[in-house]
Amino acid sequence: MDTDLQAEIEITAAPEHVWSLVADPERMAQWSPQVESVRVKGDGAVGVGTRFTNRNRDGELVWVTHGEVVRYEAGREIAFRIDENWVTWSTLVEATEAGTLLRQRRETSEGISPLSQELADGFYGGVEAYGQVMLAGMQQTLATIKASAEQDGAEQDGTEQ
Repeated sequence: MDTDLQAEIEITAAPEHVWSLVADPERMAQWSPQVESVRVKGDGAVGVGTRFTNRNRDGELVWVTHGEVVRYEAGREIAFRIDENWVTWSTLVEATEAGTLLRQRRETSEGISPLSQELADGFYGGVEAYGQVMLAGMQQTLATIKASAEQDGAEQDGTEQ
């Protein structure tokens, strides 16, 4: 069963601006419908090896996860692996003629942990059903980033979106 997921969105804003919105894991709480807060460990600089803690919520269900940045290419990609479920999340910024293509991926190259399997079965009706919840959340996350990036651009050039 393929549990990898991907969503993408076209944004009418410069790639550098979009990158500034997605490069800091602590800002994920602004974008994701599930992430309530993120605390980066250390001096706040983000790069490969940076560790952080997430507090997540879905209705009454609240849980904490721990992640580590595993890929980081400034201006282009940030990817982190979550310890509890073995999933790697990545965000990729690509320049396009219209502005930026923003892509988010959920990769499960190691499979998913038994804990994640148990929670998906118990709270969501299985891994496939939970995947649909995750995909909807990814789409909402990207739409929120798009709205913010395009609003920022409109404010900078004096137009309204």
